[in-house]
Amino acid sequence: MTSSRVWFITGATRGLGRAVTEAALAAGDRVVGAARDISPLAELAGRYPDTLVSLPLDVADRAAVGAAVDRAAGAFGRLDIVVNNAGGLLLGMLEEATEEQIRQHFDVNFFGAVWVTQAVIPYLRAQGAGHLLQVTSMGSGGGVASVGLYAAGKAALDALSQSVAMELEPFGIKVTIVQPGGYDTGLYTKGTTATEPQPAYEPLRAKLAELWGDDAGPPPDTAAPVIMKLVDLPDPPLRLIVGSSSYDIVQQLEQNRVDEYRAWEDLSRQAPG
Repeated sequence: MTSSRVWFITGATRGLGRAVTEAALAAGDRVVGAARDISPLAELAGRYPDTLVSLPLDVADRAAVGAAVDRAAGAFGRLDIVVNNAGGLLLGMLEEATEEQIRQHFDVNFFGAVWVTQAVIPYLRAQGAGHLLQVTSMGSGGGVASVGLYAAGKAALDALSQSVAMELEPFGIKVTIVQPGGYDTGLYTKGTTATEPQPAYEPLRAKLAELWGDDAGPPPDTAAPVIMKLVDLPDPPLRLIVGSSSYDIVQQLEQNRVDEYRAWEDLSRQAPG
C-alpha cells in the first residue's frame, strides 16, 4: 500500500462518501472532502486538522467544480484517488416527473460526475497515475419502477466510465465503476426528491412498498473496507459490485437478460448486420 495517498471525494458528508472519508483518514491518507454543505465534516476536521480539507461544492456547477479540483490538487500537491460519489434520488414515476426535476437530477448524478472527471484528468495524466472511482449502483444495469431516472443517470455514468477507462489506460490511470447495493446512506431520506404522486399509480406504489419493505440496509461503513482493499490493488477491476446479496441479485438480473436474448435469438437473426 502506498502511504499517505491523496483522495478527492465528492458527497463526503454522508453515506458511502463519509464512510470512505473516515476510512481513508484512519489509514493515514489525506482527504479533500467536498459537499454542498460541509458543516457535517467539522468534527472530523477537528480530529484530522492536518489531513482533511473540506471544500463546499455543488457538482452541478461546472465552473465551481473546476475551481474546487484546482484547490484540491493544490492542497496536498497531488491527487491519487478520486471518488465521484455525490448524488441524489428522484423518486417517482416518469409521467409524474417535471422537466425541472429531471434536469436537476441529471445535473447532479450524471453531469456532476462528468465535470469532476474532466477536471481531474489533466492532473492524473500529468502524474502518469491515479485511480478514478465512479460510484454508480447495483441497479445501473436496468430500471425499476419509480426509480427509473436514478437508474438512467447511473447507467449513463457507467457507459461513459467504460469509455473513459479505455481513454485513460495509456496514461497509467485506472478507472473502477463501483456498484454499491442498498446501504443505509440516507439516499431515501435526505437525498431524495419526490414527484407529485398521481392516483393511477397507487396500486403499483403499494406493490413496490411491499416488495422493498422497511429495511434500510446495512450501514455504509461496512462497505468502506472493500473500497480500501480495492484501491490497494495494483490491477483493479473495471467494475466491482459492493455487497454480498447485491452480487447475487445482479448476477440473476444478468442471467435473466441473457436468457431473454436467447429466447428471441431466432427473430434477432432474421435481420442482417
